[in-house]
Amino acid sequence: MAERTRFGAVSVDLDGISHYHHIHGLAPLADEAAARHAVYDIALARMADFARAHDLPLTLFAIGADLTRPESAAKLADLAARGHVVENHSFSHRYDLTRASPEEIQRDIAAAQDAIERATGRRPVGFRAPGYTVTDVALDVLEGLGLRFDSSVFPCPAYYGAKALVMGAMRVFGRTSASVLDTPRVLAAPTRPYRPGKPLFRPGTRALVELPIQVTPGLRLPFIGTSLALAGPRVARVFAASCAGEPLVNLELHGIDFLDASDGLAHLVPHQRELRIPLARRLDALSAAIDVLAKRGAKFVTLEEAAREIA
Repeated sequence: MAERTRFGAVSVDLDGISHYHHIHGLAPLADEAAARHAVYDIALARMADFARAHDLPLTLFAIGADLTRPESAAKLADLAARGHVVENHSFSHRYDLTRASPEEIQRDIAAAQDAIERATGRRPVGFRAPGYTVTDVALDVLEGLGLRFDSSVFPCPAYYGAKALVMGAMRVFGRTSASVLDTPRVLAAPTRPYRPGKPLFRPGTRALVELPIQVTPGLRLPFIGTSLALAGPRVARVFAASCAGEPLVNLELHGIDFLDASDGLAHLVPHQRELRIPLARRLDALSAAIDVLAKRGAKFVTLEEAAREIA
């Protein structure tokens, strides 16, 4: 019997720098701040160069509201024209979106569908929730809108615990984070692609496919851009080797992974530890992980392709 193809996918959440202010309870970013549009004005070009160097198709999760700025929409359309695929990361990037009414959730996600289609000429078929927080109601909305996959479930105890500790510490010091802590049931969700049921953290018979954010087998350590940047190239290779046998290695990055403190982000260095590491070294860690997966036979595809093939 022929060996089943193993896939790799690299996705990038295009969260603007203002959202990091919301997470860390910082003062709003000034309209004229150089960092406000850094993800679109600086990071997108670096992503394109990185993807070209590794022959990668990227899946970009865009926030609909960002595309009301013509310059951002044009830059995103340029990447889409190069073969990268843009999916839905909500319109408003409300971290508490899943706590809204079903009608509000539907309006927000549908508005992002329209904004992304106007910018790129393609209507998204996939979704990633702000802060990875997704619910059965949200999946109902996605199915009603005809989306074919979700990639929000992050079954990672280390990430969950760290997030809970940071949010708790912020409250002690009188700061409020916009982040929302997901239900702990997410920690028992499957780590491999599956069709969700109700509740969504169990396999079932939904039409759409869930593509979980990657964790290592066994310990479920985070295999995402932030963790690889902090770990460095050597550990990134070890993590990648541990994941190489998975049917899909779903490596999730953020726009900030392609930015440096010198890009107007010096004020975030105390809050975003990865910014203390030079960008070149962080990209070396990402390259190391991708090279290991490629050498182990992973075929890199978009998440849309992965959902179609694995389903």
